[in-house]
Amino acid sequence: MDKDRHEWIGLNMVPGVGSVAFRQLLDVFGGPGAVFEATPKQLAAVSGIGQSLVRAIRSFPLKKRLDEELKQMETYGVSVVTCRDTIYPKALLAIYDPPPLLYVRGELAARDDAAVAIVGSRMATHHGLSFTEQLARDLAVHGITVVSGMARGIDSAAHRGALLGRGRTIAVLGCGVDVVYPWESRGLMKQIVETGAVVSEFPMGTKPQAGNFPRRNRIISGLAAGVVVVEATRQSGSLITANYALDQGREVFAVPGNVQSPGSQGTNHLIKQGAKLVAEAEDVLEEIFPQLNRQHGTMGMAEDRPQPALTEEEEVVLSLLSTEPVHIDHLISETRWDAGRILRILLNLELTGLVNQLAGKQFVRVS
Repeated sequence: MDKDRHEWIGLNMVPGVGSVAFRQLLDVFGGPGAVFEATPKQLAAVSGIGQSLVRAIRSFPLKKRLDEELKQMETYGVSVVTCRDTIYPKALLAIYDPPPLLYVRGELAARDDAAVAIVGSRMATHHGLSFTEQLARDLAVHGITVVSGMARGIDSAAHRGALLGRGRTIAVLGCGVDVVYPWESRGLMKQIVETGAVVSEFPMGTKPQAGNFPRRNRIISGLAAGVVVVEATRQSGSLITANYALDQGREVFAVPGNVQSPGSQGTNHLIKQGAKLVAEAEDVLEEIFPQLNRQHGTMGMAEDRPQPALTEEEEVVLSLLSTEPVHIDHLISETRWDAGRILRILLNLELTGLVNQLAGKQFVRVS
């Protein structure tokens, strides 16, 4: 790991340097190394950087803390991805206050750009857990990365479902990536690391303090094209994630529940406020196709960028489309493939800009 990356890690560990202050310092000094070399007067001249933060930066024992941090990272096989790295999630980079860096156990992948977050109650019902596993499994089968927070209840069910669908899942923690919370999720965490990624903006060893979780929630929604809320009370932290999603221009979905159950009051309220009702994975997929296209459009995907070669099955589906709308049932009938396989292929074609989805599960080829 190079010296520059060490300095990114160091600045992120300085008490009081959050994502906004980090970005302001980068804008002025260009890199974390220059921040540590700046004089108190130069630091104080930066907008939003008060005297207490100036003292924190100047007195920070960089070498000592870095040595400790890097040793822990090596022990747990942790890498760091900064907001200037090409592998840094594009959707997350587009939010108001993206974390300057992410600690990563496992690996982030380019295909994670097509992601949906699933969140909900820690005190979930059997029905809620079963529905969540099936939803996450179906989304994973369609090539969608499932994002959640690895909490008890709905979050853990979402990760399990994605793993059962042999797909990718990302767990966003409100603690260090070396801290297992809750403890009973240690086996699940190991599985996620092996096939997806466990990420956090917090330094190694950070405990799961209550104030960390709202910050974590903005990352969960920021990584995704949409957020599905399952079983939430009116005071649930999952509604914070939904609000972040709305602020970030993401789609918000909710699973309806018993009107007399406190555990469904939050989700039913979201539906009354305009969230899309979810009864199956297709309810999510038909909305996020255009959302993913919009996200890619705002991430600088130039139209003249070389497109990847199509697979044989993508060629087959593309050949069945024209500039006139074609219903998905026609594609299923012609290919004799199941709906999950067809939708996964269509998603890939949409992300390469070759296909658009219309209302009613109809698709057209881009001329």
